[in-house]
Amino acid sequence: MTEMIEIPDAEGDWEPATELQASGRNPARQASMFQSATWPLSSLALLSVDLEAVARRLKLTLETSWDGHGSVRAAFFVLDGTDFVVTHHEGDTPGTHVWTRKGGPVDPAARAGGLLAALGVGPEAVSYSTWGAGTDLSHVPAAWGRGRGKPTLSHQDLWASFKTRPGMFFGRVTFTAAVAFLNGYDIASDRALLHGFQEWLAAKLGYGWNLVYWALAEKLIFPDGRPEEPWSPETEQHAVAGLIGLIDEYFDNLAGDPEERPETV
Repeated sequence: MTEMIEIPDAEGDWEPATELQASGRNPARQASMFQSATWPLSSLALLSVDLEAVARRLKLTLETSWDGHGSVRAAFFVLDGTDFVVTHHEGDTPGTHVWTRKGGPVDPAARAGGLLAALGVGPEAVSYSTWGAGTDLSHVPAAWGRGRGKPTLSHQDLWASFKTRPGMFFGRVTFTAAVAFLNGYDIASDRALLHGFQEWLAAKLGYGWNLVYWALAEKLIFPDGRPEEPWSPETEQHAVAGLIGLIDEYFDNLAGDPEERPETV
């Protein structure tokens, strides 16, 4: 029988390995099963429904783990080819946080739509999301900050990538998807992208100060009138290219005098 060697207990000032360690006295850092199994995740939405109710509806088993934001309850499942994770962290806003991994529809709104249908609820259950016009990202759950310490693209680099290959960012290229992505990015970047663009478009047209920028852009892209829906793929491509061209023109205009932005009327 092998003789077991005793080791000393943890030093008195060591933090638990499962907690964030400001001092770093404990040389170990324990990762949870949740972190190990799910990274990387893409945050999708916060639903104003209870996590327990989601689990009952879909007959899921909730697991308890932790990460840097504290205790978390989670369930992993596949729906219509998409890997979903639904979670709730202690101390976060009431509701169910939805994450996705690879697979399923590229369009995040389509992914969320499939989940809402399975849950038997409508879009009113979405408190806020990471896509779409009107998205409010001002109070996202703390857990959605995971991985934010990684280097990020500058606004200029992202815009260069977006205008070259918009399909990388939202899948099927449509005018509605482009507007949704730009709105979400503009909100998340504290209006760094489109500030002043609506006023510039209205000044260019000579009217429409009360219209949203995408309605103004459509008037410039389709001077003979908005095409009837549904739009063909060629029309969608033309509309997206036109919108990108207008934003590029606006940026060029600003480059002449970065301080000269149109005033809101």
